[in-house]
Amino acid sequence: MDNVTHALAGALLGAATCRLVERRTGEPPVSFRRAAFAIGIVTAELPDADLMYSGAAVGLGRLGYLLHHRGYTHTVLVAVISAVVVWALALIARRQLRAPQYARPLLWLSVVGTGSHLALDYTNSYGVHPFWPINTRWFYGDAVFIVEPWFWVMALPPLLWMARGIWWRVLCALTLTAILVAAWRVNLVGTGVAAALTTGAVLWTAVTRMLPASQLATVALLGWLTLEAMFFAGSAVSRAAVRRDVGAPLRDVVLTPSPGNPLCLSALVVTESGGMYGATRAMVAPVPALRSAAECARNNRASQGATSNTRPNSRTIHWGETWSAPVAELREIATTNCEAAAALRFIRVPHWQRRENGDVMISDLRFGEGGQSFASINARPAAGCPHPVPNWEWPRSDILGAAAQK
Repeated sequence: MDNVTHALAGALLGAATCRLVERRTGEPPVSFRRAAFAIGIVTAELPDADLMYSGAAVGLGRLGYLLHHRGYTHTVLVAVISAVVVWALALIARRQLRAPQYARPLLWLSVVGTGSHLALDYTNSYGVHPFWPINTRWFYGDAVFIVEPWFWVMALPPLLWMARGIWWRVLCALTLTAILVAAWRVNLVGTGVAAALTTGAVLWTAVTRMLPASQLATVALLGWLTLEAMFFAGSAVSRAAVRRDVGAPLRDVVLTPSPGNPLCLSALVVTESGGMYGATRAMVAPVPALRSAAECARNNRASQGATSNTRPNSRTIHWGETWSAPVAELREIATTNCEAAAALRFIRVPHWQRRENGDVMISDLRFGEGGQSFASINARPAAGCPHPVPNWEWPRSDILGAAAQK
């Protein structure tokens, strides 16, 4: 997820912690409230500390970013350790926080804060591998767009009314205004969705203004959970529809809803049949009675070298273009090209192009293809093997077979 969403989650968790302590021991001191909000936001952002060393810092450039962002810092083990470190530093800095009635809630806040980052990152199609070193496979939620405006709309009005300082209220109001303006101006968000977001923001701001301050954090967090349940339900229905339509050749379905719109999900359908690998674009409508797949499919884009799909469309699934190549070719690339093999520890929907000089441009169709995509690597056989490469399980080990074990 984007860092604003992570920060909002941390702020809501900090507010909920303050409310919990207030119910148990009475109004906490100002130092505790400040520490709770600071710890909530810092720990909710902390796993993204890997941005400081991924990429150029480990000498691998774009490949390093793919392999090391959402890497070790996005694991339960490191998240818990870093949470305890933040908590300990807070207690060292403020002696007043060492009292058990304050120290224990702050410890739980730290752990839940870092955990919230992993949980939110799991919801989208980028993926996480939280159980390293026990399990190195990627886990994908395939349910929420990486910048989901409804989360901002749900969180900002309660935070605005909870804020005790004018500057915090101004910041919340400006941030909410910014996301609504962006919704009307960004092409990814349709006019109908922008109107729904704006109406929802106005109504939610009015409703939360009437609620007691003691309930605002809880209501906002429950609202987030409701939103997530709705998006995950749409993803599950869409996945089941694709599985029924494709049958045995299906290897994976990568699903991404449109921003603010759980009624339209873009899909990348990975298949293997007759020695051929295929990646097909589609649009899926989990509730076609409200919005059909054809209505969702207006902005589908094709991959280089793609061909028209022969599958019949329905109100639930509108099929786009298919890109295909021999499975043996991908396996040969994985076993003879070290850079490509390393990239395949991240790439979930491979797309590749051989060049005359022997290089291979290998991309992840989740993020486009060719040199303009951040998930494209110009893999050069003569360049040698990159280092360090983490041992993440290859997302397409189901297709690569024995090649994935080398």
